[in-house]
Amino acid sequence: MKYRTIGTDSGTRREVSVLALGAMLFGSRTDEATSFAVLDRYVEAGGTFIDTSDNYAFWEDAGQGGQSEELLGRWRRSRGVGDEIVIATKLGARPLAPGTGFVDNPEGLSAKVIRESAERSRDRLGVARLDLLYAHIEDRKVPLQETVEGFAELVSEGTVGLLGVSNHAIWRVERARALAAAAGLPGYEVLQYAHSHLRPRFDVPDGLFPDGSLGHAGPELLSYLRAEPGLALVAYSPLLKGAYTRPDVALPADFDHAGTASRLKVLREVAQETGATVNQVVLAWQIGAELPIVPLVGASSVAQLEESLAAVDLELSREQRARLDAAH
Repeated sequence: MKYRTIGTDSGTRREVSVLALGAMLFGSRTDEATSFAVLDRYVEAGGTFIDTSDNYAFWEDAGQGGQSEELLGRWRRSRGVGDEIVIATKLGARPLAPGTGFVDNPEGLSAKVIRESAERSRDRLGVARLDLLYAHIEDRKVPLQETVEGFAELVSEGTVGLLGVSNHAIWRVERARALAAAAGLPGYEVLQYAHSHLRPRFDVPDGLFPDGSLGHAGPELLSYLRAEPGLALVAYSPLLKGAYTRPDVALPADFDHAGTASRLKVLREVAQETGATVNQVVLAWQIGAELPIVPLVGASSVAQLEESLAAVDLELSREQRARLDAAH
């Protein structure tokens, strides 16, 4: 395994594995035995960065979520896992009532919700401090100042380490960080957005957000990363839910444009040259990028995880990386 540092403050920054493991469906669609086996193999391989959310996976049973955090708590206790494993979670998108969703009835990002939801996550995970806590989705009904101060209070109390943000317009990320900096408070240091080698269109809805740019890491976000070297990007859905390699999984509609074919062509060429799978090339391209990108992969079996783990040691040549970057 290889590692990188996220965060800038000496008291909260953490060293994490360059490949993060998503636990979204653990405890719901993925049964406990399989989830434990995947987690055990990930840690055995040197993985130290696990991702979840307080609303995972509410859509599986029309509930409010929490199954993933609860399973991770049971796994931690049964394996004696301590601070060596960084578990990131999110709040803000938990449905307020069973049978509703994060779009029409989310918990939001008020100071009260931040405190109460973070406490519930700590209880489910069985930890005294959340290593990394994200604002999951935007809440434009609450002043940004209140959200910034709400997160900062938990950091000052020692119940949260690093702060992160996901699925926000970049101007709101910058405004929140500026408010925090002006007040001398901790701000967002880890950004979590969908990012893969194929590029989506930003002029069509992405299936989750009416404005697709809220979910995807587009040119503006990547430019922001270049300008702010203390930030890191955790890239979710890097393998597009299997669409690169599974004929039964179609690409999302926002990837239906002329540039997709040329980037797929280069991916397949590099995979053939290296003897790797297309999935492994995508992950290696992200891991070795100039920008600090940590791909976040899901796995419903140990075999799926093994394919992703092998990408950590895949070294792309400078020429291969240039071709992958240049395709459009």
